[in-house]
Amino acid sequence: MRPLAGLFYLLKYLEYFFVYYIAVNNIRARPQAQRLVIIALVTAAIVSVVGIAQIPSGERVSAPFEGESGEPNTLGGYLVLMMGIVAGLTTEARRGRDRLLGIGLLGLMLAPFAYTLSRSSYLALIPATLLLVLVSSKRALLVPVVVLGLLLIPYFAPKVVRERVAYTFKTQYGQPTIRLGGAAFDPSTSERLLSFKEALEAWTTRPILGFGITGFHFMDAQYPRTLVETGIVGFLAFVWMISSVLRLTVSRYRAAQDPFWRGLSLGYLTGFVGLLFHAIGANSFIIIRIMEPFWFFAGLVVLLPQLEPEPGVGPRAGPRPFAPLRSPLLPPTAPPSWRRDPVRRPLGRPSAP
Repeated sequence: MRPLAGLFYLLKYLEYFFVYYIAVNNIRARPQAQRLVIIALVTAAIVSVVGIAQIPSGERVSAPFEGESGEPNTLGGYLVLMMGIVAGLTTEARRGRDRLLGIGLLGLMLAPFAYTLSRSSYLALIPATLLLVLVSSKRALLVPVVVLGLLLIPYFAPKVVRERVAYTFKTQYGQPTIRLGGAAFDPSTSERLLSFKEALEAWTTRPILGFGITGFHFMDAQYPRTLVETGIVGFLAFVWMISSVLRLTVSRYRAAQDPFWRGLSLGYLTGFVGLLFHAIGANSFIIIRIMEPFWFFAGLVVLLPQLEPEPGVGPRAGPRPFAPLRSPLLPPTAPPSWRRDPVRRPLGRPSAP
């Protein structure tokens, strides 16, 4: 293990939680939250335009400021999350103008997403779309749209995208080949599957605490990397954290009444499920470009009960009343007892008989 490198990795992981706690402790009102969501969507639009500008070069599209080689897989994961957010907001929107803006933004993000040529991102889009269709209240409208899209993809997908997907099942002479059932995989996929096997074999030598952060060789796959670096203890903690946030998101979506908050929670849930599959072929939950927006939106989802207007009451404009902010990973805490008492009695004086 490299202690200094491991320390900086841990600091990066802590940064994601700082983003979450900054959000839940500083967002005070619905208009403020909506402005921040709009800024996040505008940022996604700008990133998409930068990606579209790279398409004529013939190289895989990557996010800006990533050097010469770039990280197309990272951009694909980011777009999976943001397309999920936009799809949820668009699905639950009531005004036609908002729906048109959402559809336009989805189309804008879909172009660079396709040209990332990231197969992990393509895979992630499938369960994310299925979840959106199954969970949304507009499933009667979404089902024919999704079916039509699936039928048209083979005809309208760019040639490089079709070739990239087909390459998954092309073997090369003299290169390692993994077969599952009747399917044989290309050298890149085979090498990744072999690294999974190697990680599992190494984990058995240190099953409790693993090899430590950066203690094993680099792996572009979240689950085996977490297991081999942190052992069964760290892996179970990771599963607990992810499942806690997932359960909280589902409960927030079910309880939300306002279309904006229903759309936001549905979109976050959609992008979340997509990232769970994206993490099969990427370190999705430790990549800074993905995790910063992920934990920011997690903070908004946690705040929904405080930000959503009560039935018959307009949106709150001032500071919200006392409601203990908590981590989705911790059990709920009760407010002070005097807050539950409609009559606040002075301390030290007995109540009237």
